Amino acid sequence: MTSRPAAVAAALVLLCLPAPGSAAPAAEPLRVGDAVLEPVETARLDGFPGPDASEALAAFRRTCSATPAAPQPTGVAGSAEALTAACARASAVPEAEAGRFFTETFDAYRVIRPAAAGTPERRSGFLTGYFEPELDGSATSGPGYTAAVLARPDDLVSLEPGETRPGLDPALRAARRVGDAFEAYPDRAAIEDGALGARARPLLYLRDAVDLFVLQVQGSGRVRLADGRSVRVLYDGRNGRPYTSIGKLIVGEGHLPLDGLTLARWTGWLRANPGHARRLMRANASYIFFRIAEIADPALGPPGAAGVPLSPGRNVAIDATLWRYGLPFWLEGRIAGDAAPGRLVVAADTGSAIVGPARGDLYLGTGAEAGVRAGNLRDAVGFVVLLPRGAGPVAP
Repeated sequence: MTSRPAAVAAALVLLCLPAPGSAAPAAEPLRVGDAVLEPVETARLDGFPGPDASEALAAFRRTCSATPAAPQPTGVAGSAEALTAACARASAVPEAEAGRFFTETFDAYRVIRPAAAGTPERRSGFLTGYFEPELDGSATSGPGYTAAVLARPDDLVSLEPGETRPGLDPALRAARRVGDAFEAYPDRAAIEDGALGARARPLLYLRDAVDLFVLQVQGSGRVRLADGRSVRVLYDGRNGRPYTSIGKLIVGEGHLPLDGLTLARWTGWLRANPGHARRLMRANASYIFFRIAEIADPALGPPGAAGVPLSPGRNVAIDATLWRYGLPFWLEGRIAGDAAPGRLVVAADTGSAIVGPARGDLYLGTGAEAGVRAGNLRDAVGFVVLLPRGAGPVAP
């Protein structure tokens, strides 16, 4: 996964919260990225905290004991100290009082991109969905199982936000170690053509290149092996090259319309058009490597970047250069056709396409049905961040 350099996050204005229990405006506007945070009373949020706030409380509790898979840059919004205090309080909250916990422990701020340079004020952000695919596989290659899921190579060096190496393009988020030097890691096409040599270590095999591509786009998945076992295949690094959306390429070339472009439709089109499929998939230079893990709780998803298993419908991927993992958000709007006017979620993951203070990707579960819901979720929603009261929202 890629993200903007840590220098961007470090340049954020240090936020200063009002006294505990108050959401009154500060002397200077609170800012995150290009957004202003506008204080709002939770009583004025239509539907808050929702009829099932206990589910959000359970997701929040899981983030409390987590160690993020990668450190977040200094300056992200959300005081680590105050969030720790909120976690301590959450441990003793009865499920029936989950809504009261969020109301009394956090102050709400609506994320607003102000008008500038002819662009009108924007109070809505953009929410998409993602899921954990469930695929058929085999421990060995053979007829019907031809696409190798590769383990992380031992010469791959992942770079943190803002980190680079001499002579390496700063936009790259990984490098190849060659002795004491570093070079750009091979792109997808080169890897498929054998650039890794003996370092290409298959973990298992999927049916075809389209299934492998879906697994890499989603970042993890469950695989039903031919011997009857099911395993989880988890993200374990990427080649650091930029990600290109295959959906945009398919639509841009006029093969399919954007309206109704579901996972099933574009994967079906790729399989029906293998010549185009190979060319378009190889246009995405990004390549993901994996590791295998047991499935501890089938009701939960894979671990997100926050280091905890994802809760369907309750965990959201955010821009981790701007927001601290564990922060609750109230999403304003009828999400994916829900009757409720909003949803309480917890930040627990990130992604290369999730950029900006009002951009999110909602985890929706495992399997084909979740994939349909994820493919259909492209909603303009309002983002309201809940910042814990106490020591202030920014801490190293």
